[in-house]
Amino acid sequence: MTKIKFAFLAVALVAAVVFAPNAMAKGKSGSPQVIYTGEIAKKVVGYNGPTPVNITISNGRITSITALDNKETPSYFNRAKEKVFKQFIGKTVDEAINLKADVASGATYSSEALIKNIKMGLQQAKDSSTSTNNKGNKKNKKGKGKRSMTK
Repeated sequence: MTKIKFAFLAVALVAAVVFAPNAMAKGKSGSPQVIYTGEIAKKVVGYNGPTPVNITISNGRITSITALDNKETPSYFNRAKEKVFKQFIGKTVDEAINLKADVASGATYSSEALIKNIKMGLQQAKDSSTSTNNKGNKKNKKGKGKRSMTK
C-alpha cells in the first residue's frame, strides 16, 4: 500500500514540475487589467457631469465595465449603461476602440459620455502597452542606417 502512495506522490510531483511553469506563465499574461477613466476622461461629461468607469480587460478582451459614482439621473443612466456596456463586453481593445456603438434612446448624453470614457480608457491602455512593448525597439535616427561622413 505504501508503494502505491509513493508512486502516486512521485507522479504528482513530476506533473507539478512539468506543468506549473506553464500555468504560472498563463496567469501572468492573462491577469486582469483594470482601467480607471476618472482621470483620463475627467472632461467627458454626461447630462449632469463626469461619468467615470472601470474597465476590466483579461486575455486581451473586455470582461467587465463598472460605472462609478456620478451625478446622472439614475433611471436614465441605468438605461445608458445597459445599452452601452453590453456592446463592448467580449470585444478586443482594437474592436472596442473602432466600435460604432449605439446610444440609449432618451439617455443620449449619458450614453455618449460612457462611450467616450470607454474608448479613451482603452486607447490609453493600448498606447501604454504599445510604448512598453517598443522600448527596446527604437532605431537610431541619425544617419538612418548610413554612416555619416564628417571631417
